[in-house]
Amino acid sequence: MKKLLENKWIKIAGLILLGVALGWLVKPSGETSQEAGHDHLGTLTDQLWTCSMHPQIKLNEPGDCPICGMDLIPVASNSSSGNSNPIAFEMTPEAIAMANVSTTIVGGTDAKGDLFLTGKIQADERENAAITAKFPARIEKLYVTFTGEQVRVGQRLASIYSPELLTAQRELIEAVKTKASFPELYQAAKEKLKLWKLNEAQISEIEKSGQVKDKIDILAEFSGVVTQRNIAVGDYVSTGQVLFNVVDLSRLWVLMDAYESDLPFIKVGNEVNFNVAGIPGENFKAKVTYIDPMIDPNTRAASIRAEVLNRQSNLKPEMFVTARIQSTQKGSQAKLSIPRTAVLWSGKRSVVYLKVPNSEIPTYEMREITLGSRVGDNYQIESGLQAGEEIVTNGVFAIDAAAQLSGNFSMMNRPETRSLEVSSAFRDQITQIADAYFRVKNGLVSDQLNQSQKDLTEVKKAVSQVDMKLVEGKAHDSWMKVQAQLNAAVGTMEKASSIDEARKGFSNLSEAVLEMTELFGLNKEAVYKDYCPMAFGNQGAFWLSERKDITNPYFGASMLTCGEIKQTYLKG
Repeated sequence: MKKLLENKWIKIAGLILLGVALGWLVKPSGETSQEAGHDHLGTLTDQLWTCSMHPQIKLNEPGDCPICGMDLIPVASNSSSGNSNPIAFEMTPEAIAMANVSTTIVGGTDAKGDLFLTGKIQADERENAAITAKFPARIEKLYVTFTGEQVRVGQRLASIYSPELLTAQRELIEAVKTKASFPELYQAAKEKLKLWKLNEAQISEIEKSGQVKDKIDILAEFSGVVTQRNIAVGDYVSTGQVLFNVVDLSRLWVLMDAYESDLPFIKVGNEVNFNVAGIPGENFKAKVTYIDPMIDPNTRAASIRAEVLNRQSNLKPEMFVTARIQSTQKGSQAKLSIPRTAVLWSGKRSVVYLKVPNSEIPTYEMREITLGSRVGDNYQIESGLQAGEEIVTNGVFAIDAAAQLSGNFSMMNRPETRSLEVSSAFRDQITQIADAYFRVKNGLVSDQLNQSQKDLTEVKKAVSQVDMKLVEGKAHDSWMKVQAQLNAAVGTMEKASSIDEARKGFSNLSEAVLEMTELFGLNKEAVYKDYCPMAFGNQGAFWLSERKDITNPYFGASMLTCGEIKQTYLKG
């Protein structure tokens, strides 16, 4: 047996068998560990971190960008809510905080004539006051030691020592002794102390005690908040030197900037509804009290001022506000403007991100816009936005980079569009067609067949007046097809003997007008693609509307509000 164990070949064979046995024993746990490792890796890749300036950077942990050194931001995933909209991107609250995302309301005038402006809270200049030294003195003690402290009339602010005040007290004490014989001296001595802002109680105490007080308290002459303390213990102050600045914040100003194109729609007395970011969900009201007569040459805007009572002291100076002014004039053509920081600039047609309203998870939607001229730190908007919409003004690069990483559309990867580039003059002409179409539609809404057929004449006239020389190439070919559809649909409606037949023809007319709108755009602020699922025996039908509320041309008064908005077309 001993010789057998000493044989090297037997030893090698035994070691091989032992290795196989050990490998078989540890194999299950090894596979489990590997699977666990894969699960862990999957968890890490679910939370990616990227750079807002270099979205190609993808790391599984936070840190700094290896290219520019900026802090990496977490990337949200759209899989949690099943959002399939490729131009809408969801972000977690943590990602929003890391990217420092902030939004603002687009300024300008909406279809109702309400003007949206941005601005901030300021203290009422008339409520600013300075508490000054009435005589030379040395500061012995301070009772108000920091700015922001609330003070009331008569409250002690500081104690002072003044040789001049000591002399004035001695004069009063001596005058009291000869008050009966020389009342004029007594009144003069007393009046001197009053002019130095000693109150009746202080003067009476000096008279009764007959003792000179080496220290006198300075009392607050106004109520408010201390905005500046200009003295310290031991300071020597001279007559007229400002000791404290105090402002009363019970009434505040709301200062807003309005472009010159907005000014015709603002009057003194207009009601202002505004919100502040620091007090979410609360609406405040004020009235316009002043319109600056001068235009700022840099911003091309004038300051609009409203006054608001700050009863609960929750409004604070320098708070940013978004305001809506109810104008008495409707349909303003004032241009919209947005901050430069909101734009991902790529030429005249650039990108912004809008906050999707009423979404459970914070969602931001990419929107391509057409920029106008730059005025100061703002861009005017020619098309793509409406007044009152909420856009991202800070953190837009972070949202775009995260959307790109998640496979959504972004500034560098935009969706294809059917829209064709045409001149504004051509859009003006086809907008005339749409206006005539709206009159036909409204006749059917009112169940008036004769009126609708009468208005078809205006549609034909507008179609015939379109100058084909204004379009060329693909746009020209597309217009020829749309023109033929329009004329055929008008002919069908003209021959209709009943309102039901007219409504079938109107469906074809609507398809042609919708095609025209999608291809070329209209020079109207907003129009709406509406859909009724119950039209024509539940087959469904579309129509274009100039108003946001539903008025159904396929049913009229019998089912006036049946339908829903499927799409909104903005100007251009």
